[in-house]
Amino acid sequence: EVLLVESGGGSVQPGGSLRLSCSASGFIFSIHTMAWIRQPPGKGLEWVSAISDGTIPYTKYLDSVAGRFTISRDNAKNTVYLQLNSLRTEDTAMYYCARGPAFWVKNPEIYFTDSGVPRGQGTLVTVSS
Repeated sequence: EVLLVESGGGSVQPGGSLRLSCSASGFIFSIHTMAWIRQPPGKGLEWVSAISDGTIPYTKYLDSVAGRFTISRDNAKNTVYLQLNSLRTEDTAMYYCARGPAFWVKNPEIYFTDSGVPRGQGTLVTVSS
């Protein structure tokens, strides 16, 4: 059974930072593309970032978070991370990690917002002054 458990959310002021973690189990973590998606209050799911498998993984970001957020993974720990810097009020959302296929997804912004993609229970990030 695929299990994804997110942690690290919290409340911060604009400009602050957080590091989200997602611990994975129930599948061969190292060969799967992983991603972070988010759902702002009252809005739909939005893909944020994705990371491929491999020793030098490929990464991709939503334009509005590029340069502020960094995705990474530790295959020895079966964990994927999302470093959030320079947070803005519009980053407020429930953040989920999601498991992709055992290959790179060309359009992660479409693939990972599908309701059938395995994801965790989420961790809440609130950015306010």
